[in-house]
Amino acid sequence: MTSLTITSRDAVTGPVLQIAGDLDHETAPELRKAVDGLTLTEGQLLVLDLAALDFCDSSGITVLLAARNLASEQGATIALAAVPANTARVLGIVGLDRVFTIYPDAATATAPRSTAH
Repeated sequence: MTSLTITSRDAVTGPVLQIAGDLDHETAPELRKAVDGLTLTEGQLLVLDLAALDFCDSSGITVLLAARNLASEQGATIALAAVPANTARVLGIVGLDRVFTIYPDAATATAPRSTAH
């Protein structure tokens, strides 16, 4: 079992939390605390970069949903980036792949968006 490391950085679109290690019953409160400590403004995008995530159990999924709810309450949106295959599979099974916006990597998630359609 590995520990959880959370690194925060700011992007043009809003905060990015890089999550590394195991997101499970023991470590989920650490991510919850990090998310609760964020001040999001309306229109910002909170990106959870999961590129270095080794494991995610149901407690981890719950804290991802809590982060989504917090962002929504503050008028922001949330996206997951670089979701590992095992976590993507679980998200798909429970239908959360349709709830979260998912990007292949953090750079794509934080890239400026064109407003022209």
